[in-house]
Amino acid sequence: MRHPVIPILIMIVFCLSLGSGCVSRRLTIRTNPPGALVKLNGKRLGFSPVSTDFTYYGTYEIELVKDGYETETILQKISAPWYQKFPIDFFSDNLSPFQVTNRHEYTWPLRPKKIIPTDDLLNRANQLRSDALIGP
Repeated sequence: MRHPVIPILIMIVFCLSLGSGCVSRRLTIRTNPPGALVKLNGKRLGFSPVSTDFTYYGTYEIELVKDGYETETILQKISAPWYQKFPIDFFSDNLSPFQVTNRHEYTWPLRPKKIIPTDDLLNRANQLRSDALIGP
């Protein structure tokens, strides 16, 4: 007598794989004030707030550039949630009956640029020039 358990399990796995979900990974970057140019690993994304999909978890280099503000370079680690760690990630990526969206949002304050008055800058340059002529 044959056991119908194995064919039933095969059918269940097959049905789950037809409607297989996946994990969608989304990264959103905001700045205060908004409108900074955002580069992710050297690639220009756009102006904040900006969102992008990503494939891998790990450390990303984020560069924020805005006129009148200091340029910021941040190394941001994006950690995998529990359902994206081995071996569970196989099931969440391939056999899940629904799609999961994993969102990461980060906000950074921008620091205003310090503007040195021209007279102070010239005085410092002249002082350095004088020190160079005198020698050690």
